[in-house]
Amino acid sequence: QVQLVESGGGLVQPGGSLRLSCQASGIFFRLYRMGWYRQAPGKQRELVAVITDGNDTNYAVSAKGRFTISRDNAKNTVYLQMNSLKPEDTAVYYCNAYRVVVRADHWGQGTQVTVSA
Repeated sequence: QVQLVESGGGLVQPGGSLRLSCQASGIFFRLYRMGWYRQAPGKQRELVAVITDGNDTNYAVSAKGRFTISRDNAKNTVYLQMNSLKPEDTAVYYCNAYRVVVRADHWGQGTQVTVSA
């Protein structure tokens, strides 16, 4: 059974930082592209950042320079370091595991990030 368990969300003031974690089980983690997506109220889910099995990364324009995605294959965990947070970063953040060759696309349950004074 595949599980993606996110943690690290919470309430933070503008300009603050948070580090999200997503621990995966039930998949061969090192072969998967891992990503972070977010969904704000009334908006569609959007890509924040992805990291491939080869450690290539890609970021949304809104995340570049502020967020960093990384992975630890030994711990089956992907991270999202978020700095200089803004109120518009408020959303539920979801972890995703994707591997096209086996048509696998898995999602976590989400973790709430709220940026407010």
